[in-house]
Amino acid sequence: IYVSAIIILLVFIWTASVAYPKYWNAAAKTIDDNLGIRLYLSEQPYKLGLDLQGGVHLVYEADMSEIPEKDRASALEGVRDVIERRVNAYGVSEPVVLTNINNGHYRVIVELAGVFDVSEAIKLIGETPILEFKVPNDINSDDLELTEEQKQEMEEKQKEERAAALEVLDKALAGEDFGVLAQEYSIDEKTKNNGGYIGFVDENNQVFGELVQEIEKNNYTPGVIDGLYEYDSTLHIVKYISEKDSDIVTLSHILICYQGAEKCESDRSKEQAIELINQVREQATPDNFAELAKEYSDGPSAKNGGSLGEVTDGMMVSEFEEAYKQLSDGEISDPVETKFGYHIIYREKSRPIKTYEIAHIEMPWTTESDILKVDLWKNTGLSGKQVTGASVAFDQKTNTPYVVLNFNDEGSKLFADLTESHVGDVIGIFLDGSPISTPVVQEPIYGGQASITGSFTIKEAKLLAQRLNAGALPVPIELLSQQTVGPTLGHISLEKSIKAAIAGLILLAIFMTLYYRLAGLLAILALAVYTSINLTLYKWLGVTMTLSGIAGFILSLGMAVDANVLIFERMKEELKSGRDLATAIDEGFRRAWSSIRDGNITTLIAAFVLFTMSTSFVKGFALTLALGILVSMATAILVTRILLKWLATYKIFRKNWLYGVKKN
Repeated sequence: IYVSAIIILLVFIWTASVAYPKYWNAAAKTIDDNLGIRLYLSEQPYKLGLDLQGGVHLVYEADMSEIPEKDRASALEGVRDVIERRVNAYGVSEPVVLTNINNGHYRVIVELAGVFDVSEAIKLIGETPILEFKVPNDINSDDLELTEEQKQEMEEKQKEERAAALEVLDKALAGEDFGVLAQEYSIDEKTKNNGGYIGFVDENNQVFGELVQEIEKNNYTPGVIDGLYEYDSTLHIVKYISEKDSDIVTLSHILICYQGAEKCESDRSKEQAIELINQVREQATPDNFAELAKEYSDGPSAKNGGSLGEVTDGMMVSEFEEAYKQLSDGEISDPVETKFGYHIIYREKSRPIKTYEIAHIEMPWTTESDILKVDLWKNTGLSGKQVTGASVAFDQKTNTPYVVLNFNDEGSKLFADLTESHVGDVIGIFLDGSPISTPVVQEPIYGGQASITGSFTIKEAKLLAQRLNAGALPVPIELLSQQTVGPTLGHISLEKSIKAAIAGLILLAIFMTLYYRLAGLLAILALAVYTSINLTLYKWLGVTMTLSGIAGFILSLGMAVDANVLIFERMKEELKSGRDLATAIDEGFRRAWSSIRDGNITTLIAAFVLFTMSTSFVKGFALTLALGILVSMATAILVTRILLKWLATYKIFRKNWLYGVKKN
C-alpha cells in the first residue's frame, strides 16, 4: 500500500508539472546549470476556443439559384474548400469551417479564433472564388535591381525594424512573459495567441534548421536566445524551451479508404475496405510494397509507390504515429485505422536525431522584393468567367486520370489564341491567387476544351476539378450574421471561469472536510490528482478549451465528488455497525461501486450522443465531460481507496469520529 501511495504522489507531481510547467522548468534550469542534466518539460499552452481567446463567428448563405439541384451539395463543399484555403492563407490558427444544408438553405459557418480585424476577415472570405490563367511575365534585369533611392528606403525601414525587434528582445531577456510579448508584437497570426509556440523542430526544418545548428554548435541552454534570427523576410526572437532525442523514419503506406472517411472519394463500404486491406496485407512484402501502393492505394502518395519520405514526431495523426513507432526497420504493419481509412505501413529505415522545442516572436523585416514588388506572372484575360465546368477523365491507354476544362465561346477563342502563341511555354492556372497547376502547352488547342495532365491520383484529379468548379461556378455568398468576441472579453471569460472553478473547489473542500472530516480531506487530495490528470490529458489530446468545455469539466468534478460521497456514506454505515476501518473501507467501496458505475455509464452515453449529434459548441462540453467521468472513476476507485487504506495502517487514524461517525 505504501508503494501505491508513493506512485500516486509521483503521478500527481508529474501531471501537475505537465499541466503547469513554469515552476518545474525553473527548477530544471537550476539543475541544468549546476549538474548539466536537462529535465525540461514542454511549455505548449492549452488550445483556447473562440469564446476564451476571442475572434470572429461568421455565418454565410450560398446563392444556389443558378446551380442545378444535383450539383448544389458539391458546389457548397467547393465554397467551403475555398474559404478554408483563404483562412489558412490568412494565418488563422485552428480555423473551423462547417457546412449546413437545411430546408433549402445552403450555409457556411466560419469560426476564426484569434482574429479581431473583422472587416478584413469578411473581405477575405466574402469574395467570389477567382480562377485565372496567366503566363510568365517579361522581366528584364533592370526590374530586379534597386535604385539608389530604393536602397536608401530599404535601409531606413530595416533600421527602424531592427530597433523595434531589439527592444522586444530586451524585454524578453529581462524576464517579461514571452507569451504576452508574442501576443502583443508578433506578426505570425498562427502562433501569436498561442504564446508564440512552434513545437519541436530539427536541423532539417525549413525555417529554423539553421537556428537548430547554432543551438547545437554553441551548446545553448534553454531560455530566450540573445540575438535576432532572420529568415524569409522576417526577424525572429526565439525562446529555446527544451530538447529530446527522436528518430527520423522513412515510411511508405497503402491507404484503403471508404465512404464516410475523411477526404475519401471512394464509394466502397467500410466492410469492403477491411476485406481489401487484409488481401493487400497478405501480399505485401518490402520488395513489392511500392507496386502494391501504386495499384491499390487511395492516398496522394500512391503515384510515388506510397512513399511518405522522412517523418518525425507529430507529423502524422496519432493512430498512424503510434503504429509505425511499434515497428522495427524493414517491418510492415497490420492494418491500422485512422480518420482517413485503413493503412498498411512499411517502416523502411530510421536514424536518430535531436529535436528542439521552441517558441518565437516574428517581427517584420523589409527586403529587396518588398521594395521591387515584381510580379512573375501576368494576366491573359482568360478566367473562371469563361469556364463552364471541369470534370475528371481517364487516358484510354494508360488509364491515368486528368482534368478536362470546358469554355464558353469567348473562352474558347481566348484559349485558342493563348495556346497558339505559347507553344512550349508554361501556362499558370491560379485559384484565389495561388497556382494550382502549371502545364506546358504541347500544341495549339481549339474546340473550347482543355486538359490538365500530370501525375494525378484519382483523388487529386477530383480535388482539382472541384477547386476549378469552385472558381467557375457562380456561387456568391452573403453574410447573414457576425459575432465578435474581443480579446479582452475572451480574457475576462477565462478569468471568470478560473475564479469560478477555484471558488467551487474551495467551498467543496470546506464542506467535505467539515462533514466527512479526514475522509473528506482525502477526497480533496484525490480531486487534486483528478484535476492534474485531466489538464494533462487536455494538453496531450489537443483538446480545445471553451466555456462549454470548462462547464463539462466542472460538472465532471461534481460527479467525482458524488462518487466519493457514495463511498463515504457506505463506509459510515459499516463503521456504525461495528466493523473496523479496513473492513469498512472494503465494504464501502464494494457496495458503492454498482451505483457509481451505473450513474457514470448513463452519463457517458449522454455525452456520446451530444458529441456525435450536436454542434461544435456542445461537443466541447461533451468531450470534457466524458474525459472527466473516465478519470473520476479511476481516481475515486484507485486514489481515494489507496489513501484510505494507507491511513488505516496507522492506529491514530482509526478513530471513527475522524470519518464523521458520532460516538455512541
